[in-house]
Amino acid sequence: MGCRDVHAATVLAFLSGTASVAGLLAAVLLPNWRQMRLYTYNKNERNVTVYTGLWIKCARFDGSRDCVIYDPQWYTAVDQLDLRVLQFTLPLSMFTAVSALFLCLIGMCNTAFVSTVPNVKLAKCLVNSAGCHLVAGLLFLLACAICLTPSVWVIFYNNYLNRKYEPIFSFDISVFIAIASAGGLFFTSILLFLWYCACKSLPSPFWQPLYSHAPSMHSYASQPYSARSRLSAMEIDIPVVTHAS
Repeated sequence: MGCRDVHAATVLAFLSGTASVAGLLAAVLLPNWRQMRLYTYNKNERNVTVYTGLWIKCARFDGSRDCVIYDPQWYTAVDQLDLRVLQFTLPLSMFTAVSALFLCLIGMCNTAFVSTVPNVKLAKCLVNSAGCHLVAGLLFLLACAICLTPSVWVIFYNNYLNRKYEPIFSFDISVFIAIASAGGLFFTSILLFLWYCACKSLPSPFWQPLYSHAPSMHSYASQPYSARSRLSAMEIDIPVVTHAS
């Protein structure tokens, strides 16, 4: 696998990263992080389920899709610590993943549209596509850690609420979406790391262009001493002395 070509691994990593960012966006916007089930023993009334998100809260009767109580200002009065932490970590994770996608796109465009031998005057200002993918993989891994840790914490905090109050709390679908998105970010970083490990034998530094000098400067390199030491004695020029008649 050469670093000077666009491969299926980098394209698959870009698509996987894009899908993971889309999943994070859905998890952030959906009001389905926690359900609070309120039961009634009155046969003339219906049970109520309160859906709690990061930004809004919605209360619905069983069998109804309309919100009886809709609170769009919930994000200013969140009283649950895990959701408050998620309000900061998930947007930060999305920003980190989008930055990684931007770097990955730069690396692929640099591979596809830039000539293999860049201008010598601009060589120090250009970047290597392998370096872009390596840093993008690190950013994807960081975004995965930022997203996964508080999302898993929601499950344990939900058990804490059930022990502290009543067993009426349950985590909702947004938790699974966030964890799946974190898994997609981890898979993307692994793909980019594998791609970079296949390219690490390049002689140039990881953040420099694939060619840091013009090819003419490499073509006149002298042979190492070990190669010249293997010359046979017959190949050494011996001066021939002729006797005058």
